[in-house]
Amino acid sequence: MIPLPESAEILPDADAVAEAAAERLVALCQSAPRSAIAVCLAGGSTPKRLYARLGRPDCRERLPWERLHWFFGDDRLVPWTDAASNVRMAREAFGDAPIPEGHLHGMETGGTPEAGARAYAQTLRGFYGASILDPARPLFDLVLLGLGEDGHTASLFPGKPALREREAWAAPVPEAGLAPFVPRITLTFPALASARETLFLVTGAGKQEPLRRLARGEDLPAGQVRSVGALVWLVDRDAVGV
Repeated sequence: MIPLPESAEILPDADAVAEAAAERLVALCQSAPRSAIAVCLAGGSTPKRLYARLGRPDCRERLPWERLHWFFGDDRLVPWTDAASNVRMAREAFGDAPIPEGHLHGMETGGTPEAGARAYAQTLRGFYGASILDPARPLFDLVLLGLGEDGHTASLFPGKPALREREAWAAPVPEAGLAPFVPRITLTFPALASARETLFLVTGAGKQEPLRRLARGEDLPAGQVRSVGALVWLVDRDAVGV
């Protein structure tokens, strides 16, 4: 079996990963220290399962939707109606969940990645109420992340300039590291680290190789993620080869 961080939980399959993440969100909402609860969403098939789970009646009724604000860790520069948009994916997955108007904070994807990154950083600062992140008061209650087959997370790709950003909260990604090769916007390591809890959701046999590389100590973007709160990996059996 592939060695995992001490905080990792191995679960039977992708559905079990989504269920475990949903329960963690419910628990975080119950202990949230402020009236507004901020969740940073990830793209991909495994997070999509989670969003669909949150929208089903048995889970939906346990969440304080009027307090929840949904942000994005990254997105592609395509219209929100495009099949490649994380906003569209999240909306469709949530189904008829009662998300109040203005509580799903999509990235501005109609211009340049530079303009979109600046605008989203301003959105985050407006929600946070300050321009400097305080470790004692995290920006997000929960950050959700995935693991790419090249070791990227959000749109922080190996070898790209966004990896080196330590001041801005969002960064442009003019050239993606994987298909589709369209420009993107991503949150940076400092913004992603400002969380009460961070969850990596990792499923499928295709994730075995990046997990092996991380276990060998390779300097992959996903391995550079830090959190001022708990950082937990929820991994299914296929991903660790058991």
